[in-house]
Amino acid sequence: MQNATTGRHHGAAAPHGMDSEPPNWEEIYARGPRWDIGRPQPAFLAVTASGAISGRVLDVGCGTGEHVLMCAAIGLDATGIDIAGAAIDAAERKAYERGLNARFLRHDVRRLADLGESFDTVLDSGLLVHVINDEQGRAAYLEGLRAVVSPGGHYFVLCFRGPQSDSGPRHLMREDVTACFTEGWRVDATEEITLDSRTDKDGIPAWLIALTRI
Repeated sequence: MQNATTGRHHGAAAPHGMDSEPPNWEEIYARGPRWDIGRPQPAFLAVTASGAISGRVLDVGCGTGEHVLMCAAIGLDATGIDIAGAAIDAAERKAYERGLNARFLRHDVRRLADLGESFDTVLDSGLLVHVINDEQGRAAYLEGLRAVVSPGGHYFVLCFRGPQSDSGPRHLMREDVTACFTEGWRVDATEEITLDSRTDKDGIPAWLIALTRI
């Protein structure tokens, strides 16, 4: 896995952490991942509309930046990080074309503390599933979250839901997620939702889980 931290400011930012044998994110973003729908996921739009996303926002594994730009559009200080340069480039183009001030950084999600910053809200759309099976990667990611989320701050995670199939991306049971957050976090809500997808006409079963840093 690359270990890069390169800031480009348009104001905006870049996805994903990796499995123990990481996908090639540059190739994935070159051809367009199925979750890259060109707009925010409805579940995160609803969270935004409720007023639950506030303060300084960090999107971990931000991909092409839709959720960062969603936050920037309502005046929030929004940063996105991603390991894939192709995703960062696409996110910055969108920020420029839409006239939005956001920040995008190429950064390893397992090194969040290296940012040297704190955030009031962290968004995670599909990142957790890529580190949860890698013990070291998962531990590093969770430690980094505790370092960058301010006390009283919030973490909202979208992840694939259901028992793991023999192939395809990792799917999680509710307990798979909540077991990661038994120390220093409070689980506020878990909701069964459906992610919009470019290739799955009925969407992708998913969890929306909200947590607070304590």
